[in-house]
This record gives sequence, C-alpha cells and structure tokens, in this order.
Amino acid sequence: MTTAELTPAPPRRGSTLVRSPVLRRLLLVPVIAFVVVVVVFFVVRALPGDAAQQLTATMNGATPEDIAQVRQSLGLDGSLAGQFWAYLDGLVHLRLGSSFYSGREVADLLGSALPVTIELAVAAALVSTVVGVLTGILAARHRDTWIDSVIRGGATIGFSLPWFALAVLAIVVFGVWLEWLPIFGRLPNTVDYQPTTGFVLIDAIGQGRFDLLGPWLRHLALPALTLAATSAGFVCRITREAYLTASAQGFVRTARMKGLPERRIALGHVLRNASVPILTVSGLQFGSLLGGAVITETVFSYPGVGSLLVEAVNRRDYFLVQGAALAIGLMFTLVNAIVDLAVLAIDPRTRRAH
Repeated sequence: MTTAELTPAPPRRGSTLVRSPVLRRLLLVPVIAFVVVVVVFFVVRALPGDAAQQLTATMNGATPEDIAQVRQSLGLDGSLAGQFWAYLDGLVHLRLGSSFYSGREVADLLGSALPVTIELAVAAALVSTVVGVLTGILAARHRDTWIDSVIRGGATIGFSLPWFALAVLAIVVFGVWLEWLPIFGRLPNTVDYQPTTGFVLIDAIGQGRFDLLGPWLRHLALPALTLAATSAGFVCRITREAYLTASAQGFVRTARMKGLPERRIALGHVLRNASVPILTVSGLQFGSLLGGAVITETVFSYPGVGSLLVEAVNRRDYFLVQGAALAIGLMFTLVNAIVDLAVLAIDPRTRRAH
C-alpha cells in the first residue's frame, strides 16, 4: 500500500459547510418561513365567509353582483392556486400586499405593530427568566424544605393557568380593585408620542423624551407580568432540575474537596453547567410568549401584532393575516436559531456532537 493510499483525502469544502451546525440553523429560517406562508394561506381561506362578504356586510341591499365586483377588485375571483402563486410572487419582490379595509400596505402596518410586540415579549422574557432562574436556584439550594415546596407549588400554578384567565384576573385585581396600574393601551391618550423607531425606550432616549418612560412602563407592567407568570413557572422547574443535576456531578464534589468557596462553586461550576437547558428553555419560552401576545394584546387592547392579527382574522383581511403570521413565525424561528447558536458557543460538547 502506497503512502498516497494511506493519506486521507481532504474534506470537501461544500460538505463541511453543509455539516456546519451554524449554517444548518440559518438555512432553516427560510424553510420554516415558507411552511408558515403555505399553511396560513390555505387555512385562512378555509374559514367560513370571505373578505368580499365582510366588506359588503355593511352595505344596505348589497346584491350578489356587488359582492362579485368587490371580490374581483380584491383579486379573489381567480383560482386558489393562482392566488397562491401571485402571493408568492409578491413575497419574492418583498411585497406583502395591502389591507382590504384600510388600504395601507401590510408592511407599514407591521412596521408600526412589530416594535410593540417585541417590547412586550422581551419585557416578559426578561421577567420570566430572572424570576424563574432565581426561584429555581433557591428551591434547589433548599431542596425538600418548605421553601422548595412553596416555590414548586407556585410554579405549577403559574404555568398551569391560561393567559386569558391570568389577564382577566390581573385586570380585575390590579386595575379595577386596587387601581394601581392602567389596564388598556400602550400609552395614555394625553401623551403626545411621535415614534421614530417605534420602540418607546429607544425613542425616549433619542428624542430626550424621558417623560414617556413612566407612563409606558405603567401600561407595559400588567401585560408583561401576565405573560411572564406562566413562563416563569416553567423556567423555575427546569432551573431547579438542572441545578440539582449539575450539583450531583463529580466535578462539583472535587471542587468542594479542594476547598473552593461555595459561591464560586455555585456560579463557576454548577450554574455554568446548568445553563444549557435553562437557556434552551428560555428561548423556547420566548416563542411561546409571542403566541401568548396574541391573547394578551387583545385583552389589554395593546396595539401589537397580536391584536392586529385577531382583528384581521375577524375581518378575513387575508393579506394582513398572512403578513402578521409570517412576522410572528419569523421572530420565533430567529430567536430559536440564536438560542441554538448560543448553546453551541457555551457548551463545547454540543459542537462535538454535530
């Protein structure tokens, strides 16, 4: 056998790129976006009624000819396949269509609503992660005590209650009975806010309008805490289990035998090794928060993508439904891709597994 035969062939560059976990996760984004487009397009058209009937419902004495004319003007008179290919062609050219009711471009409507939903989801994610991780660690460090029992019981109740029930309960208790917090809207009607980026925090800093922060935080509190309550309970349970599992590992016993301070062991060894499942669950919960935002924004009249989507479904505003669902699906996919990449960066074992 010659030396050339013993020398392994260099890996092909193309196959290495395809095997890259980073590239694989990024390639999933357009694939999932396409699946969302297909599913939402056909599901929304399977609902009873159509946009033409909804638009002509307020017309006195609307005839079938009037409905047919409206349907033609909306481009709904063609075959379902033809409408689908026309919509795909628009997406390829970055056109999401126009709202049947307002006539505004769907991209403009989403541009106004997306910052609102992102603010709400990020605030809820921060609260749920901080509260869930801290209470989970506290329960693990006081395992099988009354503290552990109380925290686990509260976490179970938290993630068992539906968002709608929590939202109504929060409105009744904190908004009606105690009158501590406002229960509707994003800002008071008396506040003059001219958005630049659409994010109140960024605009307040950029415009020097720090008077916006107090009213904005007060209106954000109830929706964000309602969303965070269920996620915090789930993160708490996962953190507790991950912390206990990491604490039982041999390297932790070795660190204690070396006489390392308990705080250093907890932060540098236990929590670091428990961070992968915690980070993974937190990322998945962010996607769940986006779904919960649809319900929460509707209950609190919060002007985000969720309330926009519900209104569009009720009106059979097809292009707006498709655009809102696509926006939520893309945000969910991107967040999970970022979490996967963060896990790869934190834990070398996951990189070797790929």
